[in-house]
Amino acid sequence: MTNNKYIKGMTGQDEAEAYLINKGCQVLYRNYRLRSGEIDLIVQDGTYIVFVEVKYRQSVELGFPREAVTRSKQHKIIKTALHFIAETNRPNQDYRFDVVEVLGMPEKFEVTHIINAFTC
Repeated sequence: MTNNKYIKGMTGQDEAEAYLINKGCQVLYRNYRLRSGEIDLIVQDGTYIVFVEVKYRQSVELGFPREAVTRSKQHKIIKTALHFIAETNRPNQDYRFDVVEVLGMPEKFEVTHIINAFTC
């Protein structure tokens, strides 16, 4: 049985990934997972390693997708990112946390890229 929520999430993530590639980013990892959490996309943007949380909704009826990136979710992403930095031996690397909000239907997506959406 296919999980509809999973398919919708992957649709949003595919769109966010295409958007970031079009902006010149190089995708390093997709769905980087640890027990502490998951990071949807890790990309290289110039000198920055960017940890990207992707949020997708078809409408704003329940609020904007970015509003789902709660403080608790941010802490999980930060904890996972710090593990990634240590694991890949990048202690002096510039990094940031972005949110890519995907809104609408596949025929007409609206993508909003929030750079430095939150910090450690």
